[in-house]
Amino acid sequence: MKWLQAFRKKLPTHKYAINAKLLGDSAECAWSNLGFWDAATVSYPQACQQLADQLAQAVALNSNDQLLDLGCGQGASLKYWLEHYHIQTLSAVELQFECVEHIQTYFSDSVSIYQQSFLNLNLMPFHGEFDVVLCIDAAYHSRLNSFLSSVSTVLNVKGRLGFHYLMWSEQAQNLNWMQQKKYQYLLKAADVNVLNLARQHKYVTTLMQHDFEQIEIIDISQHVLDGFSDYFQTIMNSGQNNQMDFLKIRMTAWLCKKLYQDGIVRYVQISAVKK
Repeated sequence: MKWLQAFRKKLPTHKYAINAKLLGDSAECAWSNLGFWDAATVSYPQACQQLADQLAQAVALNSNDQLLDLGCGQGASLKYWLEHYHIQTLSAVELQFECVEHIQTYFSDSVSIYQQSFLNLNLMPFHGEFDVVLCIDAAYHSRLNSFLSSVSTVLNVKGRLGFHYLMWSEQAQNLNWMQQKKYQYLLKAADVNVLNLARQHKYVTTLMQHDFEQIEIIDISQHVLDGFSDYFQTIMNSGQNNQMDFLKIRMTAWLCKKLYQDGIVRYVQISAVKK
């Protein structure tokens, strides 16, 4: 029994939990996304900030916006919105209880935080609707229809939405049954249902059906999938590769490399405006 208890302590506290210290972020409010990597990127926190910036710029985020951050993790993005974008009205939704507790303590009254799935936003006691809703590196764990239906209930008219998702490339239409099954099992390991994926034209249609316009879908697979897997190669000999948390990161990096090299599943940034 003691052995079992010790083993459980080494397991991540939640399926979405990431030990950011192993990735190079020991901040009290650490990042937990795949990051946006380019030739000038020197650290994991910088890459994560760049991924957030890419999304914020896509929706023209400014200090006057009432912002809702979905799946905010340990709160790094919240700190970033407050300090770099000077957001005055900031709310967040996060599923992990430990993260919510930490955010409540760290940010005190500057952030309204709710522990809930972002697929149930209509249940949240928000004070009005939002000008901008952002979801960094998390929306692809859910069906696009469900995600958009939830977001639409809290977004102002002409409100802007930005999020990341996984998408079939045009090559995917040539997959045989066995290849489709392979991707089903690969993505299931990352808590992604392969049935939620579609090609770009389908995503555009779905967004339009939920009354979104000015839709922009950008493939950032190289900067995210390839970038993260390449970064992992630089830290894999850090001496901590016996930890369960490190194994989870190793598998994530392997999957990122696999998806990028195959070219069948793409990582995209999506932005749109509510009619």
